Amino acid sequence: MTPGFDDIRPAIVAIDLHRGHLDAAVATMPVPPAVAARVIAANRTFFAWARRSRIKIIHLRTQYRDEAEIGTNPFWRALAAGPANPRRNAMRHNIAGMPGCSIIPELLDQERDIVVGTKKRYDCFVGTDLDFVLRAHGVNTLLVTGVNTNSCVLATVAAACSKDYLAVVVEDCVDSMDGPELHNAALLCIRTAFGFVMPSAEVMAGRLGAAAPTLSTSFAG
Repeated sequence: MTPGFDDIRPAIVAIDLHRGHLDAAVATMPVPPAVAARVIAANRTFFAWARRSRIKIIHLRTQYRDEAEIGTNPFWRALAAGPANPRRNAMRHNIAGMPGCSIIPELLDQERDIVVGTKKRYDCFVGTDLDFVLRAHGVNTLLVTGVNTNSCVLATVAAACSKDYLAVVVEDCVDSMDGPELHNAALLCIRTAFGFVMPSAEVMAGRLGAAAPTLSTSFAG
């Protein structure tokens, strides 16, 4: 693949790797346990490589002060009214103080990672200082991981594309509570119009283009 420029300066943008999706004991909007285990394991390996390579990991997690902050979105209110809908718990998802708000502990290095406040909508740029953090660290390439592929990942990558970041979705480090069809559909939308989709092994091998420096040496922010 050709990345579009030679000077790749990456950071990982890790979306909603919290217990509210990935810990079946407390999750209000869970992915299936086998999917959660795989996503956690893949991100753990990818993050270990990134820290060795001095690539910043920037976490964003959903958290609301109260139900009113969720309920201002009319579509989410409608989803919550459907008892068979997998998003039926939308109105009580990750309210401050709930255990689901915590990032999975094994994926967070509190001394080296950056946690960008809390997000309240699918697009991680909305209501956060993510754009400021990325530009302050000279980042032009987002290595996107997390949950859910067809909502927060897709919305954030679309927004990143519109802000002229290069987005690379790390394929084995994302998944969805909404099932494989929507997960795959989101990846198709992304690779068609918004960014690249690559397995973590290829990213770690520096395969963003022959003209580009390897990721392991291109960013020391």
